[in-house]
Amino acid sequence: MESEICITVRSTDIDVNGHVNNAKYLEYLEWGRDDWFERTGSDYDTLLAEGIITVMVHLEANYRHEVRKNEQLAVRTRLLRVGRTSFTMHQEIFRLPERELVFDADVVLVCISTTQRSPVPVPASIRRCAPDTP
Repeated sequence: MESEICITVRSTDIDVNGHVNNAKYLEYLEWGRDDWFERTGSDYDTLLAEGIITVMVHLEANYRHEVRKNEQLAVRTRLLRVGRTSFTMHQEIFRLPERELVFDADVVLVCISTTQRSPVPVPASIRRCAPDTP
């Protein structure tokens, strides 16, 4: 299961170098993950009702090309793999309309109990979206 959102780079996303500040890419990724969670039925409120939150514990990112104000971007998000208490999402940001890859990242999230504040198994709503393994 993949999701994709489109965004327009705002003036507040730009740093003194005239391009998107590196930290803003992480915000774009978060928006993409929020959309993916919504589309798969594992949105924040649903997980919270199950006593689960997700916490990012690792990020490996590649900044490939600069992005400037008013450019149109697409953020694509997909589930890469699922472990017992963690899962990895692969996210890509493309410049539109040519779909030039400008940024990509692998993001590891851990499922945490809201009461115990310790890792818990990945819920079925996320697990069922795992890609088929050979």
